[in-house]
Amino acid sequence: MVLLTVVTLAVVVSVLLYYYFTRTFSYWKDRNVAGPKPIPFFGNMYKSALRYDTWGGVFKNIYKSFPREKVVGIFRMTTPTILVRDLDILQHILVKDFDNFVSRGMEFSEEGLGQNLFFADGETWRGLRSRFSPIFTNSKMKNMMYLLTGRADKFVDYVSEIIATTPEQNIHGLVQKYTMSTITSCAFGLDIDTFRGDIQTLKRVDKEIFTPSYAFEFDMLFPGILKKLNISVFPTYVNNFFYELVETVTTQRNGKPSNRKDFMDLILELKNKKQIEVAKKHGDEEDTMIEITNSVIAAQAFAFYAAGYETSASTMGFMLYHLALDTKIQDRLRNEIHEYLERHGGRIELDTFNELQYLDQVFSETLRMYPIVDNLQRIAENDYKLPGINVTVAKDQVVFASVLGIHHDEKYYPEPEKFDPERFSPENVAARHSCAYMPFGLGPRHCIGMRFARVQSMVCIITLLSKFRLEAGKNTVRSFSFSPYRIVIAPNKPLYVNIYPR
Repeated sequence: MVLLTVVTLAVVVSVLLYYYFTRTFSYWKDRNVAGPKPIPFFGNMYKSALRYDTWGGVFKNIYKSFPREKVVGIFRMTTPTILVRDLDILQHILVKDFDNFVSRGMEFSEEGLGQNLFFADGETWRGLRSRFSPIFTNSKMKNMMYLLTGRADKFVDYVSEIIATTPEQNIHGLVQKYTMSTITSCAFGLDIDTFRGDIQTLKRVDKEIFTPSYAFEFDMLFPGILKKLNISVFPTYVNNFFYELVETVTTQRNGKPSNRKDFMDLILELKNKKQIEVAKKHGDEEDTMIEITNSVIAAQAFAFYAAGYETSASTMGFMLYHLALDTKIQDRLRNEIHEYLERHGGRIELDTFNELQYLDQVFSETLRMYPIVDNLQRIAENDYKLPGINVTVAKDQVVFASVLGIHHDEKYYPEPEKFDPERFSPENVAARHSCAYMPFGLGPRHCIGMRFARVQSMVCIITLLSKFRLEAGKNTVRSFSFSPYRIVIAPNKPLYVNIYPR
C-alpha cells in the first residue's frame, strides 16, 4: 500500500512537472510562427544549458535552419522568445522604433553589480548613458593616447623578452596582458605591472566574470526573478573586488576628481553630486532621479573593466591569429603601418587613424567573423506589430538578433568562413544593409566603449607589427570551436603563433 502511494505520488508529480515545463510550448504554433521543436524544461536551449555549445552558437544554428523565415519562434527554456532574421525589421527594432525597445531585459540585483550600463534598463540606463558618454569624446580620447602608447611600448618590451627564449606564444593570453594594463590605467589610474607582476587576483576576477552562470538559465525559466529576488549573477568575490577597487581609487584621490579626466574622475563627480537627473522623454513626465549609491558606482567600474579588458583582448587575439595564417594580408598591413609611422615621425596619433584604411578593414573583418557579443537582446515595452508581417511581439517579450548568424550568412558575406578584409572596402560596405554588421550593436544602445576598443586595439596592433612578424607554427591550429564556458566568444583551445623580431 505504501509503495503504491509512493508510485502514485511520483507519477502525479512527474505529470505536473511535465505540464509546467511544457505549458507554453504551443505559443508560436498558435500564432503560425515557424520555429524548432522545443524540449521539455530546456526549450531550444539544451545545448547551451548543458554547456555543449555557446548561446551564440545555439542562436546561429537556429538562424541557419530557417533561411526563408523573417522571424523564428523559439523558447529560452520555457519562455517564448522571438529571433528576428530580417534586417529591415531589425532596423525598426534597434533604430527607428527604439523607444519601445530601450531595455535588454537583463537587469538583476542592484547590490550585485546589476545597475551598470550594459545590464541596466529603462530610466536607469538613460541616466547612466547620458552621464558617461562624454568619457569617449575626441578630447578625452586624446588625453588617454599617451597612456595607451606607453602601455603598448611596455608590451613590446615584454614580448621581446619572452620570445628570445620562446617564440611560440598563446596570442590571446599574451594580448590580455596589454588590455589589462590599459584598462587599469585609463579607467582607474592604477599603475599595475600586468606583464611581469603578480596578476592572479585579476585573472580570478576575469574567470568569474566571463564564466557563464546558471543564474541566466534560472531567469529564462522565471523571467525577472533575479531582479525581484535581488540575486546577482556574479559571486561575492567579484562584487567585493569592484567595491574595494572604487574605494582604493577614491582614497588615493581624496574623494575628488583629479586632472586625469578618466573614468574614475567621472565616478567621483557623480559621487559628489549624489544623484543623476534623467532627461524627460516627454514634456508631461515627472523628473526622474537616480541615486548614486556605492552599488551604482561599483557596477559602472565592473562594466568598464569587463568591456575594456576581455573584449579587446579576444578581438586582437583572433586578428593576430589570422595574420599569422595569412602572411600576404599581414605584409600588406605591415606596409601600411610602416608608411603611416614614417609620415608621422614614428608617432601614433588619434587624428590620423583614418589613414589606416586597411587596418580598419582587418579589424572589421575580425569582428565580422568573431563578434564578441554574439547576440543582441531587447525587450518590448508595449505590444508591437512587426512591420511587414502578421506577428506581434507581446509586452515584456524578448527579441533577439543573432549577430553571429547574420555575420556568417552567405547572403551578405559569400564564403563566410574565409577571412577576407576586402569585404570592408568602402564600396563593399556601401553596398550592404546597415544591419548586416553589428559587432557593437546598433542604434542608441550601441556599445558606448566602441571607439575606445577600436583605438586601444589599433595602438597595440600598430606597435606590435612595427617590431615583429607573426608566423604559423607546428602547434598553430587551423580550426577550432568556441568555448561554451565563456560568456563572450573565445576559442576552445589556445591559439599559438610564432613571434619573431623583424
